[in-house]
Amino acid sequence: MRLDDPWYDTLASGRGEPGGVWIPAPVGPSGPVEPRHGHSAAEIYLEVQRSGAFQEVRRRYRRFVIPATVAFLVWYLAYVVVAITEPGLMARPVAGSVNVAMIAGLAQFLTTFLLTWAYARHARLRRDRAALELRWETQEMTRGAGR
Repeated sequence: MRLDDPWYDTLASGRGEPGGVWIPAPVGPSGPVEPRHGHSAAEIYLEVQRSGAFQEVRRRYRRFVIPATVAFLVWYLAYVVVAITEPGLMARPVAGSVNVAMIAGLAQFLTTFLLTWAYARHARLRRDRAALELRWETQEMTRGAGR
């Protein structure tokens, strides 16, 4: 985040949006977030890490990333194995001088872009809001610890 970004001052000072629109404080499963007096920052971060909300964000992340990574690696390794073991298949022309290997290689790029798009969409729809709420909650807790 840039320091001259209007969001920086607003979020660093509280829960407002640029232009003065107020965003209410997050409410956790046990009610509104209360400052934790007498706790160190390390204790607060450990508490947040053990929380159900944090574990849910991590679970959502793993549910997408692990299968997507495995699928992509299998697809990538399959391309390499087929290129090594079946050179005749890979050299088979499809249209003019375009062969199976060229199409499969370009499909690797397409897969990378699609996976990047899917990851960004998944993060936006399934994790970003919960992660931001956790961040705000943690900031509130650490501010309360410094008092």
